[in-house]
Amino acid sequence: MKKKIFQTGRKAVRFRQFQNSPYAVFRSLKVEVTIGVLSVATLTFATPDTASAQVTLSPQTQEKLYELEEVEVTSSRAPLTLGQSARLVTVLDREAIAATPAQSVNDLLKLAAGVDVRQRGPIGAQTDISVRGGTNEQITILLNGININDPQTGHNAADFPVDISEIERIEVLEGPAGRVYGTSSLVGAINIVTRKETRTSADVHLEAGSFGYVSGGGRANVVSGSFNNQLSASYTRSDGYSRNQAGSLNSDFKTLKLFYQGHYDSDDVNISWHAGLSNKDYGSNTFYSAKFDDQFEHTLKFFTAVQAETKGFFHFKPSIYWNRSHDRFELIRGSEAKVPFNYHRTDVFGVNLNSYVDWALGKTAFGAEFRNEDLISGNLGEPLNKPLDIHGTDRQYTLGLNRSNLSFHLEHNILLRNFTLSAGVIAVKNTWNEMPFKLYPGVDVSWQFAKNFKAYASFNTSLRMPSFTELYYSVGGHKADKYLKPEEMQAYEVGVKYLSGGVRGTLSVYHHHGKNMIDWIRDTRQGDEAVWESVNHTKVNATGIEASLYFDFLTLLPAQRFLQNVNVAYSYIDQDKDLESYMQSQYALEYLKHKLTAQGNFNLVSRLFLNLSYRYQERKGNYQLLSGEVKPYGSYSVLDARLSWNADRYKLYVEANNIFDKTYYDYGNVPQPGFWFMAGASYKF
Repeated sequence: MKKKIFQTGRKAVRFRQFQNSPYAVFRSLKVEVTIGVLSVATLTFATPDTASAQVTLSPQTQEKLYELEEVEVTSSRAPLTLGQSARLVTVLDREAIAATPAQSVNDLLKLAAGVDVRQRGPIGAQTDISVRGGTNEQITILLNGININDPQTGHNAADFPVDISEIERIEVLEGPAGRVYGTSSLVGAINIVTRKETRTSADVHLEAGSFGYVSGGGRANVVSGSFNNQLSASYTRSDGYSRNQAGSLNSDFKTLKLFYQGHYDSDDVNISWHAGLSNKDYGSNTFYSAKFDDQFEHTLKFFTAVQAETKGFFHFKPSIYWNRSHDRFELIRGSEAKVPFNYHRTDVFGVNLNSYVDWALGKTAFGAEFRNEDLISGNLGEPLNKPLDIHGTDRQYTLGLNRSNLSFHLEHNILLRNFTLSAGVIAVKNTWNEMPFKLYPGVDVSWQFAKNFKAYASFNTSLRMPSFTELYYSVGGHKADKYLKPEEMQAYEVGVKYLSGGVRGTLSVYHHHGKNMIDWIRDTRQGDEAVWESVNHTKVNATGIEASLYFDFLTLLPAQRFLQNVNVAYSYIDQDKDLESYMQSQYALEYLKHKLTAQGNFNLVSRLFLNLSYRYQERKGNYQLLSGEVKPYGSYSVLDARLSWNADRYKLYVEANNIFDKTYYDYGNVPQPGFWFMAGASYKF
């Protein structure tokens, strides 16, 4: 069985057992069984081919399709099957991505009940992503299992070098993941996995719509023996949808993405490598300050990585990566003479040495990781011994900061027929602030107590180092504290899962205890003199409930084809630390108290399919208008739709977002787009 660094709860099952049965027509068919590990929202929708297979299969076959032992995941250091693992993983697979009315990764993640997506700009122009009431700084973002977190700021963490059409699946690991992913995975991790075609092929796509939106791209790959090489590119732009006080559009954006990936597979080793680029320019309107409505930002990111895995009794899984980020922020767009631009450059280098062995007493994983984060800047960090020129300008980087993180991990998994115990610990040391080695343990237990039921419980701990911005950003009405302590988290979770033919359901309850949580707060009693200050809260406790139900109506009602499936998920969070009415928070105490998502897929006629996606959110917290009035975020509902004609080689589709033209805010003073329409086409050669 092939193992991956962050394997989702999916596995292709080939119907070899039916070669001599009435089901021989499915002899070469692969049906992907997507089961999020104790998932709150496993967003999987059947394609027409898959749907027909599901209808024909007998109940006995359905039972085999969901056989937990067939599916392998690595939500722990050593990969475990779904029947053994007790971690919460939400999977958005390729079929779900293709069916959903979404144009960016953040649009897709909005449909996961446990994920909070706070947009400042549309189509992924600038997005903050968090999990279970945390902040955008408290999760680990991965690309093909490689950590691509930006230590400068979490605001730019969602700058991916791949177009949405290039994504194979998105995996969300909910809850602290310190012993799996080290620092920054305080409340979870999100992994973006790109496509890898098995045959030489190519495809192109083009979209256009409201607000001057145009997007186009293509992909080509060549398979030769054990080698697979693939190159993709895309360009997206929009005029924007909101204006500044002078009457000019200032939510415009343009994005260029390039991505190359290669793979080598043999009987002894798998090797993969990638190199990518993300180049963004976007009007930032009132993104960071309501006082300035003509802000602008440019980001340029490079991503490189090589990873491998040996096969056999001993699995050695080394990886090495280097990521570079450039950031230019303009408080007044194009007017450096009025306010100097902020320039930053970060370089992140990492080496990860992970290993595991299978033996009589289970699976044992061990290894180490080294990660170095280096910043040079015009306004963040300590004075440099020698200033460095800023490319393309007559200015210099005069400040900077360098820190290294070293960690060692050990984990053992005891695997019995209906019971799994996974326990491990990570030892972490960071050179910043002379942090000594600290231990962060975790344990997960699962028990299949009946044929279709499984119960699980877990206790996990984690930490998160402050970003460079939290430590040193003391301009533009902000005052940072370079002596901030690392955030620490303890989390308890219990849950139960039901799984049978056409119905899947989950229910989980968790409690997070956060220590030294970091936030930007301001005292509104000070009026115009109030500044945003980075502080450590003594604690933030969060209690949450998540539930989901998925109905496969092609299995439940095989006589009809119209209603394919329906997925409903709900998340509730309560944090017990509220600020006084005169205090305003940017992150830690603004969270989604209620979130409800629902999706339905319909086969209207022949190859014509309809997807309806609904989202209800109620956000805790408030924001201040320029007039000084403080307003609560409140609640809102949004309905999106996608209508597509799916032929063998091409697709034609139209999408409508925010159909009822609802005015809503993810961040104060930054209204989100109203009704948004687009149409597109794709063709596969």
